Amino acid sequence: MGYTTDTEMSQFIPPAAIARSAGTWTDGITGNVPNVSRAAGAAAFNLFIPILIPSNASLYKGSRLKSIDVFYTVGVAALNSVTTVELEVLTLPVNPVAPSGFAAITTVDLNHDTTAKRVTVASHTLTVSLATPVFITAGNAYVLYLTFDAALTSTFVLQGARANYDLRI
Repeated sequence: MGYTTDTEMSQFIPPAAIARSAGTWTDGITGNVPNVSRAAGAAAFNLFIPILIPSNASLYKGSRLKSIDVFYTVGVAALNSVTTVELEVLTLPVNPVAPSGFAAITTVDLNHDTTAKRVTVASHTLTVSLATPVFITAGNAYVLYLTFDAALTSTFVLQGARANYDLRI
């Protein structure tokens, strides 16, 4: 019996599943789209987006992560910067060893490959692609980490993220 591979899988990650730091955040719905809004205020903040797709204990089975899309809107004034866009790979060991991690090699789409392009007042779909797509094993987890720096009047609305992957079962 052979494997079945679907190369067009995706998993939406709702804004409520994304950890956020610094600032006042409010859950809401705008135009029938659930979101989390950050009140205006000059400060740095982070997003930690867990990549919630199936893993497998066997190599070359399960989900092969290809890219992640992040959906957000900047309003009123441009952000000061978006400096960190990093895919963290966590190694989940057996007791008593603590988890460890490293940054995967990725690229960012041409519309967001510089801070200047990421900070503009607009709706954004920032796409982070793995240099080499990877099967997620049961011993690993992935979290996309982004660092933003807001200007005094910058508003930020997070609509969620999407993991794009192949599924082999």
